[in-house]
This record gives sequence, C-alpha cells and structure tokens, in this order.
Amino acid sequence: MKITFLRYSIRQAMANIFNNRLVHLIGVGTMAIAFLIFDAFILIFVNLSYWTEERGRLLSMSVYFKEEPDRIVLEDVQRELLGFPGVTIKRFISKDDAMEDLRRQLGDEAGLLDGLKENPLPASLEITFSRDKGGDSIPHQLKRRLERINIVDEVQYSQEWIERFQAIMEALKIVGIVVGGLLFLAALFIITNTIKLTIYSRKDEIEILKLVGATNRFVKIPFLIEGSIQGFLGGSLALILLFVAYMIVVARVDLRIGFASLDFVFLPPECIVLLLVMSSIAGLIGSTISLGRFFRI
Repeated sequence: MKITFLRYSIRQAMANIFNNRLVHLIGVGTMAIAFLIFDAFILIFVNLSYWTEERGRLLSMSVYFKEEPDRIVLEDVQRELLGFPGVTIKRFISKDDAMEDLRRQLGDEAGLLDGLKENPLPASLEITFSRDKGGDSIPHQLKRRLERINIVDEVQYSQEWIERFQAIMEALKIVGIVVGGLLFLAALFIITNTIKLTIYSRKDEIEILKLVGATNRFVKIPFLIEGSIQGFLGGSLALILLFVAYMIVVARVDLRIGFASLDFVFLPPECIVLLLVMSSIAGLIGSTISLGRFFRI
C-alpha cells in the first residue's frame, strides 16, 4: 500500500511539474543562479585548501639574481643550498629562459615584448625542500643566508604565500557562511512561492479531494516531492553551469600566483553529492513552509 501511494505521489508530482512547467522552469532557473553563487564559493575554497595543502608538503623557493651569474658563482650558490637538509635544486632559469617562458604565457599577446630594448627579467634559481626533512626553521635560515649573498637580489618563499592564503581562507569561511545562509534563504523563498502558485492553481482540485475524504498527508506528499525535485534540478543546473565555467577557466587561463602555478581542480564527488542533497532538502523545506501556510497547520 505504501509503495502504491508513493508511486501515485511521484506521478502526481511529475504531472504537476509538467502542467506548470513555465512556473517551474522560472523557479528552477532562479534557484540555479542562487545555488551557482554558493557553489562557486565552495569551489574557490576547495581549490585554496588543495593548493595550500599541496604546497605545504613540498615547499618551494625562488632565488632572483641581480645579474646573470657565471658558472662559478652559480655553483657556489648551489653548493650553499645543498648544505641544507631536504633541499633539491629544481632548475636554473636564465634571463633568456625567463623571457621565453613569459612569451609562452602571453600567447598571442607576446608581440608586446618586441618593443623592449633589453631583457628586464632576472635570472633565477628554483629549489624545493621537504618540510619533513628540513623542518619549519630551515627555510627561514636558508632565506636569510641567501639574502646576504651580494649577487642575490630577492628570495621568494612559498610559505609566505601560503600564510597569506590561509588568512584569506579564514575570511572566505566567514563570507561563505554568511552568503551561503542568505542564498539558502533565497532558494527557500523561491521554492516556497513557486509551490504556493501551483497549490493555488489547483485549489479547487485539492478541495474536491478533501471533500471525498483525502487526508492532508495524501494531498501534501506530491507537493513535497515536487519541491524536492525542483530543488534537485536547480542544484544540478547550477553544478552543470559551474563545470562549464570551470572548463573555460582551465582551458584559457594560466593561474599563477607569484612564482607558483596553481592547479585548478573541480569539486570532489562527495562534495557534489552533498550539494545535490542540500538543494533537494532546500526544496523539501520550501514546500513544507508553503503547505503549512496553505493548510494553516
């Protein structure tokens, strides 16, 4: 009996969505926009967490030279670096190599560099070191010693960027909670009013059902399913739009922060499932609120 009633409720919900498809289409589209903004915040936070976690395991440092170092000077600097535990020399980038890298990054806009009379980019040496072997104090010691070398102009240390990002992430958490709460309320408002419109459009049909003995539960269940479906569709559309935007960003934008390149990842499967469940719950709550007002419970 329960299975039969559930089948009836699902059929009624689907039929109501089809018969009022314009209202539901507008509602789903509006909800998708609200969920899209929230999902975008989640995507940014996931990537910042991923980036700081990856960079935290293997730290990096770039040593910039005032002028192109000769072989002997470069070997002396490398010998100094290898005296610290966990240090690996990744590569030496000459001024010409740095210019070629910049041209590749600019792509079609590389012609802007043709007007330069001389190469303004510095030569640099990129190194990595394991935090497990070197500890947290080694990078600071290494940076101070390198900055005392006359030919060294500047030393950039990835941990400095990580600390800045961690501060940004803490701020994003607060913003995400506030914005997420507001967007959740906005989605509830949209669903509540959409379901309310469909309820009033079927007011006579509901009154007839109640006259022939239908219980409130019998009348409500299809609307609750309808709201859940609407929330799920809105959440799914938001994720599809977010994935399209993500693919455009990955294909066309070279994400670099200082000397570090950021690998941009999409939401993990468990996060996607959680967002879809949340959107369905939002639809269910919105329908419950709307039905409560209509039936004056």
